[in-house]
Amino acid sequence: MKLDNIRLLVSHFEDCFYFYRDTLQLAVTWGEAGGAYASFQDEDENTIGLFKKELMAEAVNKDDLPPDVQDRFAFIFRVDNLEETVATLKEKGAHVTDIKEQSGWGIKTAYIRDPDGNLIELMESIPRDTWDKSLKEEDAKYSQ
Repeated sequence: MKLDNIRLLVSHFEDCFYFYRDTLQLAVTWGEAGGAYASFQDEDENTIGLFKKELMAEAVNKDDLPPDVQDRFAFIFRVDNLEETVATLKEKGAHVTDIKEQSGWGIKTAYIRDPDGNLIELMESIPRDTWDKSLKEEDAKYSQ
């Protein structure tokens, strides 16, 4: 398991995008102001992601909660084999969500919370040929 990024779940995506890009001068590695997700790197290549809060709430079935009590961040861990990782965690008594393929995100995910309730996403990349068309098109902009 490797920490991939810390994802901030934001209500004011464009304002946050400009803050991290222009004020903090972090390099944009994915996304744009009008989008739903963006990632930034510092000079040591540490990654911070921004994601619209309501979309993460929907992904973890918490969209019925008011925005002020929804998650504000998530730790994102990349794993080599999501099925194996989930099975191991369940054997240890952890409550892990079912794995869900997110073809619009290019990954499959499962979620777990630490004892304090902090959100952790476990993710594994899926083959590019299973991505949504719009993700492939967006990826082409950043792969040049």
